[in-house]
Amino acid sequence: QVQLVESGGGLVQAGGSLRLSCAASGRTFTQNAMGWFRQALGKEREFVATITWSGLSTYYKDFAKGRFTISRDNSKNTVYLQMNSLKPEDTAVYYCAANSRRSNLDTSYSAYSSWGQGTPVTVSS
Repeated sequence: QVQLVESGGGLVQAGGSLRLSCAASGRTFTQNAMGWFRQALGKEREFVATITWSGLSTYYKDFAKGRFTISRDNSKNTVYLQMNSLKPEDTAVYYCAANSRRSNLDTSYSAYSSWGQGTPVTVSS
Protein backbone atom coordinates (compact mmCIF):
# COMPACT_ATOMS: atom_id res chain seq x y z
CA GLN A 1 0.00 0.00 0.00
CA VAL A 2 1.05 3.55 -0.61
CA GLN A 3 -0.03 6.42 1.59
CA LEU A 4 -1.23 9.54 -0.18
CA VAL A 5 -1.71 13.10 1.06
CA GLU A 6 -3.25 15.78 -1.15
CA SER A 7 -2.77 19.51 -0.80
CA GLY A 8 -3.29 22.69 -2.76
CA GLY A 9 -7.05 22.98 -2.79
CA GLY A 10 -8.87 26.15 -1.89
CA LEU A 11 -11.18 28.90 -3.05
CA VAL A 12 -10.59 30.49 -6.44
CA GLN A 13 -12.60 32.68 -8.79
CA ALA A 14 -13.83 31.40 -12.10
CA GLY A 15 -11.09 31.59 -14.68
CA GLY A 16 -8.39 31.14 -12.08
CA SER A 17 -5.88 28.37 -11.52
CA LEU A 18 -4.86 25.94 -8.83
CA ARG A 19 -2.18 23.29 -8.61
CA LEU A 20 -2.96 20.24 -6.53
CA SER A 21 -0.20 18.08 -5.15
CA CYS A 22 -0.27 14.53 -3.89
CA ALA A 23 2.67 13.28 -1.86
CA ALA A 24 3.18 9.53 -1.65
CA SER A 25 4.98 7.43 0.90
CA GLY A 26 5.31 3.76 1.60
CA ARG A 27 5.39 1.46 -1.39
CA THR A 28 7.75 2.56 -4.15
CA PHE A 29 6.10 5.41 -5.99
CA THR A 30 7.26 4.27 -9.40
CA GLN A 31 5.39 0.98 -8.97
CA ASN A 32 2.16 2.88 -9.43
CA ALA A 33 0.26 4.70 -12.06
CA MET A 34 -1.51 7.65 -10.47
CA GLY A 35 -4.90 9.18 -10.96
CA TRP A 36 -7.00 12.14 -9.92
CA PHE A 37 -10.71 11.87 -9.24
CA ARG A 38 -13.24 14.32 -7.92
CA GLN A 39 -16.54 14.21 -6.14
CA ALA A 40 -18.99 17.05 -6.04
CA LEU A 41 -21.61 17.31 -3.32
CA GLY A 42 -24.39 14.85 -3.98
CA LYS A 43 -22.68 13.31 -7.00
CA GLU A 44 -20.67 10.19 -7.66
CA ARG A 45 -16.90 10.22 -7.71
CA GLU A 46 -15.64 10.79 -11.25
CA PHE A 47 -12.39 10.29 -13.06
CA VAL A 48 -10.34 13.37 -13.95
CA ALA A 49 -6.91 12.27 -15.22
CA THR A 50 -4.31 9.55 -14.96
CA ILE A 51 -0.59 9.14 -15.61
CA THR A 52 1.62 6.08 -15.97
CA TRP A 53 4.55 5.37 -13.70
CA SER A 54 7.06 6.93 -16.10
CA GLY A 55 5.01 10.03 -16.74
CA LEU A 56 5.19 9.41 -20.47
CA SER A 57 1.51 8.66 -20.97
CA THR A 58 -1.54 10.50 -19.69
CA TYR A 59 -5.27 10.39 -20.21
CA TYR A 60 -7.98 12.91 -19.37
CA LYS A 61 -11.72 13.00 -19.04
CA ASP A 62 -13.20 15.24 -21.70
CA PHE A 63 -13.96 18.11 -19.34
CA ALA A 64 -10.30 18.21 -18.28
CA LYS A 65 -8.74 18.19 -21.72
CA GLY A 66 -7.05 21.47 -22.53
CA ARG A 67 -7.57 22.89 -19.03
CA PHE A 68 -5.98 20.38 -16.63
CA THR A 69 -2.51 18.84 -16.73
CA ILE A 70 -1.41 15.83 -14.72
CA SER A 71 2.29 15.35 -14.09
CA ARG A 72 4.58 13.58 -11.67
CA ASP A 73 8.00 14.02 -10.18
CA ASN A 74 9.28 10.59 -9.23
CA SER A 75 12.29 12.07 -7.43
CA LYS A 76 9.84 13.77 -5.05
CA ASN A 77 7.23 10.99 -4.92
CA THR A 78 4.63 13.54 -5.93
CA VAL A 79 1.91 13.79 -8.55
CA TYR A 80 0.37 17.10 -9.56
CA LEU A 81 -2.80 18.36 -11.14
CA GLN A 82 -2.51 21.80 -12.68
CA MET A 83 -5.98 23.23 -13.20
CA ASN A 84 -6.48 26.31 -15.36
CA SER A 85 -9.56 28.20 -16.54
CA LEU A 86 -11.51 26.86 -13.62
CA LYS A 87 -15.30 26.88 -13.73
CA PRO A 88 -17.86 26.75 -10.93
CA GLU A 89 -18.75 23.22 -12.05
CA ASP A 90 -15.20 22.16 -11.15
CA THR A 91 -16.12 22.62 -7.49
CA ALA A 92 -15.53 19.28 -5.75
CA VAL A 93 -13.29 17.37 -3.41
CA TYR A 94 -10.31 16.14 -5.42
CA TYR A 95 -8.67 12.84 -4.62
CA CYS A 96 -5.48 11.26 -5.82
CA ALA A 97 -5.19 7.52 -6.08
CA ALA A 98 -2.58 4.87 -6.83
CA ASN A 99 -2.94 2.02 -9.31
CA SER A 100 -0.49 -0.88 -9.01
CA ARG A 101 -0.89 -1.62 -12.72
CA ARG A 102 1.69 1.00 -13.35
CA SER A 103 1.56 1.10 -17.13
CA ASN A 104 -2.23 1.31 -17.32
CA LEU A 105 -4.35 4.38 -17.93
CA ASP A 106 -7.40 3.22 -15.99
CA THR A 107 -10.41 5.47 -15.58
CA SER A 108 -12.43 3.33 -13.17
CA TYR A 109 -12.07 4.04 -9.46
CA SER A 110 -12.09 0.28 -8.83
CA ALA A 111 -8.65 0.02 -10.47
CA TYR A 112 -7.10 2.16 -7.75
CA SER A 113 -6.18 0.56 -4.44
CA SER A 114 -4.89 3.50 -2.41
CA TRP A 115 -6.58 6.87 -1.92
CA GLY A 116 -5.80 10.13 -0.25
CA GLN A 117 -8.15 11.98 2.05
CA GLY A 118 -9.05 14.57 -0.56
CA THR A 119 -8.57 18.31 -0.92
CA PRO A 120 -11.53 20.62 -1.51
CA VAL A 121 -11.68 22.98 -4.45
CA THR A 122 -14.30 25.71 -4.62
CA VAL A 123 -14.67 27.87 -7.71
CA SER A 124 -16.78 30.96 -7.28
CA SER A 125 -18.62 32.63 -10.13
